[in-house]
Amino acid sequence: MAIDGVSKWLGMRWEAADRVRLTIRPELINAAGLLSGPVGYALVDYCMGSTLWKETTEAEGIATIGISINYVASATEGDVICTTKLERRNRSNGVLTSEVRHEDGRLLANAIGSFAIFERGNRSRVRIPAPEEP
Repeated sequence: MAIDGVSKWLGMRWEAADRVRLTIRPELINAAGLLSGPVGYALVDYCMGSTLWKETTEAEGIATIGISINYVASATEGDVICTTKLERRNRSNGVLTSEVRHEDGRLLANAIGSFAIFERGNRSRVRIPAPEEP
């Protein structure tokens, strides 16, 4: 079940809050003939978000601060599965790790991400600093 237009177009399917599956199709293949990197990144971002979302209250919202992803291998067909683990959560932040594997078990990517946790309706507390002027 998709949660928005992007996850629907990509074809993401949630098996659990911390496990998301996607079937590779021609539209997701890049010019080199491999699964496009942004597809893996999106899979990680959505899986991390749903994993953390499960650990929030109705009064809390979340937003991605940053994700660092390492691409180890790629694929051209079949399913890819992202699994995520919540490593640490406090009142204002969550840190998560993910692995993206092909259905045959090969590791395609690993990632670490941080998310802001804030009071819903008070998004002014979520601030991304502007770059310093030269």
